Amino acid sequence: HVQLVESGGGSVQIGGSLTLACAASRGFDDADAEWGWFRQAPGNERKAVASIYIDDGATDYANSVKGRFTISQDYTKDTVYLQMNSLKPEDTAMYYCAADTSGFGVPSTGTNFASWGQGTQVTVS
Repeated sequence: HVQLVESGGGSVQIGGSLTLACAASRGFDDADAEWGWFRQAPGNERKAVASIYIDDGATDYANSVKGRFTISQDYTKDTVYLQMNSLKPEDTAMYYCAADTSGFGVPSTGTNFASWGQGTQVTVS
């Protein structure tokens, strides 16, 4: 599997911004590969935040973050980013990036995403 390492989490005030980064140990040469960002708050199930197809850059967002979060990728650095603006307390969670190279990943749930990062905490207060 690809190794993923997240960075950029931290504590921020309500309305503030943070940018998360997730670096992969290697590039993806799979036409159907995609990245996903997910989050999990204590006592809650993991939820999808955003996803991006590596090949064409098509993105998708959870309704709760549309207009506030932006997922992007840097092909040269094998890195995906999550720019988070207008942060709310309900955005507080552990954020995980994940990668699917099978083409069978379900970005809304993370099913079949084989590679996961260790997580980075985001706290909004």
